[in-house]
Amino acid sequence: MADEANRAAFMEIQGRMIELTAKLKQVQNQMRNKEGEKKRAFLTLEEIRPLPDDANTYKSIGRTFVLEPKSVLVNEQEQKLKDSESAIGSLQTSKEYIEKQIGEVESNLRELLNQDPSLARQIMSMTVM
Repeated sequence: MADEANRAAFMEIQGRMIELTAKLKQVQNQMRNKEGEKKRAFLTLEEIRPLPDDANTYKSIGRTFVLEPKSVLVNEQEQKLKDSESAIGSLQTSKEYIEKQIGEVESNLRELLNQDPSLARQIMSMTVM
């Protein structure tokens, strides 16, 4: 009976670990995307700022380009930069929280395996297909 309870607990912990690992990968991908957006906005600003205020600047909308004043483009890029930085900050907080949860799940798994060595032997004898 205790063996079945430990096996069920192991399956639950394993499911939780898989779920948390997937969430962590998702957050890391989102952070990578936001870093790219931030870098593009920064580089665009670096190219736009030295232009004279009366220079013709164009904004890409789909496959067309629309004439926009330089000030509008600068404001848009600055806003993208700020938005990306705030998103990266919140994603970093989420990442740290998920990593903490993963650590807790790992310690629960270690505790379970130390509590029931026969379960650890069964797990080690399983083959992954």
